Amino acid sequence: MFMFLFLVVALAVVVAAVTLAVVGGGDNAVLPEAEGERLHDPLPADRPVNRADVEALRFPLAVRGYRMADVDDALGRLSAELAERDARIADLESALAGAHTPSVTSLRKPEEGDRP
Repeated sequence: MFMFLFLVVALAVVVAAVTLAVVGGGDNAVLPEAEGERLHDPLPADRPVNRADVEALRFPLAVRGYRMADVDDALGRLSAELAERDARIADLESALAGAHTPSVTSLRKPEEGDRP
């Protein structure tokens, strides 16, 4: 009986010591606060995203799949760049179409006094 009581008290002391060391340490805790695994935007900030960047993109796993915020951030970045490219393509196509249309002066008939 004495041995059983001694083991229970020893176990309580060990549990209390571990709990105080982990929780009660404040800034000097034995186990510092772990930073969550987050995506640190592997997409390049200094240039447009290309196909290799998208193929190399990997998201950290969460409890039930991927972290929604990481996926939303990456998709938002990709959609913004695609919209920017679409606008640039439309501008270039309209400029190209404007360069190929004949001007009004070249369509008018020459008058008798005009030089050929």
